Amino acid sequence: MSKNNFIVHNKSSKPDNIVKSENELIEKCLLIESQLPNFMKDYFIFLKNSVSLTSRHAYLNDIIFFCNYLISETDLTAAATTKEISAGDFIKIKARDVNRFIGDYCSRYLINKSDSTVVMENHNRALARKKSSLTSLFKFLYRDEILPNNITDGFNPIKLPKPQPDAIKKLEIDEVAIMLDAVENGSGLTEKEKQYWQKTKLRDKAILVLFTTYGLRLNELQQLNISSFNFNRGEFKIYRKRGKEVNMPLNKSVEKVIKQYINEERPNSEIIPEEYKDALFLSLQKKRMTKLSIRKLVKKYTSIALDTTRESGYSPHKLRATAASSLIQYGFSIYDVQNLLDHDNVTTTQLYAAHRKNVKREIVKNFEWLED
Repeated sequence: MSKNNFIVHNKSSKPDNIVKSENELIEKCLLIESQLPNFMKDYFIFLKNSVSLTSRHAYLNDIIFFCNYLISETDLTAAATTKEISAGDFIKIKARDVNRFIGDYCSRYLINKSDSTVVMENHNRALARKKSSLTSLFKFLYRDEILPNNITDGFNPIKLPKPQPDAIKKLEIDEVAIMLDAVENGSGLTEKEKQYWQKTKLRDKAILVLFTTYGLRLNELQQLNISSFNFNRGEFKIYRKRGKEVNMPLNKSVEKVIKQYINEERPNSEIIPEEYKDALFLSLQKKRMTKLSIRKLVKKYTSIALDTTRESGYSPHKLRATAASSLIQYGFSIYDVQNLLDHDNVTTTQLYAAHRKNVKREIVKNFEWLED
């Protein structure tokens, strides 16, 4: 679908920019589905109604990748295109075929381009997702009586490393202060970077404060609009994974930096293209900032805090980890932090609380009632 012909007729509470973004992803899903066999149609409906839009897209990408593998790397099908693969071809697939695909082929394969050959490597986390996608497909086809057997029990396990609290990358509280000082006064920036900083420092500061206060996901922040904020009520609205609509409370710091950016730095509405008039964070071209530009911004300022290269700076997700650990360090319960950051499982939040166990140990160790 041409973007020029795309008109939003929006009767939902979602802003138009989110509806358009979701529609673009839906179009990508439909394009992949059109290239897959017709016997998978009911599975497409299952995905549409059971997983998030981003997961649906990821699953479909994995499945068409597997189907291309069947054609180019195996003798399990005589089909010339992925669309022509038959249910009979899938019936011939054994668990060992999937294990070879995931464990051998996917771990390292080559993509030949016109001027180069790219080596693609997948580690266990990526392999586990591919396994999850194919497990979902094969289980559904078995339940839908297209396959006579459920072969997924024969899929090899993929061991994932257990997350370790010490390995979580985040800024310490003093490093957050250095980062905010950098965006406040330009310290640590190159002369070229300072030219842009003079024009965007209030915007950049608002972005960093939002990330480190709420632990927002990149997508949640990038989609924010001016209309997302209700300063009279002291709250703003975000749209989380799986379409969840959430009102977040404003504190004084966040309200201050947002208002300062809007009133003192953001371009006047008259000179902003109609499509971006409501977008909160704008580029110098007066367009909604892209996820890539926000990511680069965060890496730049975090690299100053870490005293490292720009390439080694942290991603927005590391600021999410920073917010979680800082909130717990300030004494908020893991359940409150779980709710604020929208963690599906409290064990995720507990990883950020692990360092407090060491603090408790040090306190007790140095507070002895009985002498040796």
